Amino acid sequence: MKKRTILLLFIVALFVVGCGFLQQYYRLEVCNFVSRDGESHGYYVYPDMSADSLYTLMCVDYEVQDEESWYTHSKHLLYQKPKSGYYRFPVEMGNKHLIRRLQLGQETPIKLSFTQSIRTRTQLAGAMGKKLLLDSAEVLQRLEDKTYLAQYGLTPETAVCLFIPNTYEVYWTMSADQLFARMHKEYLRFWNEERRAKAKALGLTPVEVATLASIVASETNKTAEHPLIASLYLNRLNKGIALQACPTVIYAVGDFKMRRVLKRHLRIDSPYNTYTHQGLPPGPIRLARPDVIDAVLNAPKTDYLYMCANPDFSGTHVFSSNYTKHSAVARQYQRALNQKKIR
Repeated sequence: MKKRTILLLFIVALFVVGCGFLQQYYRLEVCNFVSRDGESHGYYVYPDMSADSLYTLMCVDYEVQDEESWYTHSKHLLYQKPKSGYYRFPVEMGNKHLIRRLQLGQETPIKLSFTQSIRTRTQLAGAMGKKLLLDSAEVLQRLEDKTYLAQYGLTPETAVCLFIPNTYEVYWTMSADQLFARMHKEYLRFWNEERRAKAKALGLTPVEVATLASIVASETNKTAEHPLIASLYLNRLNKGIALQACPTVIYAVGDFKMRRVLKRHLRIDSPYNTYTHQGLPPGPIRLARPDVIDAVLNAPKTDYLYMCANPDFSGTHVFSSNYTKHSAVARQYQRALNQKKIR
């Protein structure tokens, strides 16, 4: 009877210990954190964030099933401080999954987007500084460093060509050099043999196409007009006629809210003023979208040399092949501006 009791107690003890081990295994490998709302959650872990701070933050979104196991496993797995990065965690996860990702810096990629609304190097650097764990000054320094940019075949004036507006998957903690290397990779992917051949057929380099596309994009947000505007400017370039593009004057002035370009603005001394300087400006006046670049590369054959904003303020343009017709439309547009007191 005594032996039977001892055996029974041993089995019970073994069962209890086994259950304890199973519970620890479950909390370690399977599930200890459960999302309170049934959704995954992401966190930006900054360099100065401690393990306790992140844990406290996560407890807002996740219910911890066994807090003691968390601290026990953290100690045994030597988890002291999370690596910087952006991490998105699943609805349920074990302690090991969370700890290992934070220890190894297994980040979740973020979406990095930039648009043609960016006009200057300073604006571009600022945008990168807001979206990535980067000092915008580091990005700007590289955008203005002739020696650094030479490895990409660019100059400070053309540096923004490297950043083709789109959405990219990147890591939040990438360095400035990694950012430029990644954008160069995307740049080469975009400027494939077909696009380069089309640019060559136009007598332009990819950078020059991007520069012209930046002017085209600045003329109107009417996508349907982009090919016609591109054709017009290509005609002027081929004939050696100054582009006389108002957006380049606005860029030279630096007042991007300007609604009306006056005669005094046309005389501003700047290489970006295409009224006083023939040919393309030194570089883009904004980031050029892929579809606008393609509009330049695939521009139709026309005889247009002039255009004027439509006096009905529809955002469209009236295209002309002779100056007489253009002048008539221009006078109508000027009268319309005066009537609306746009100065």
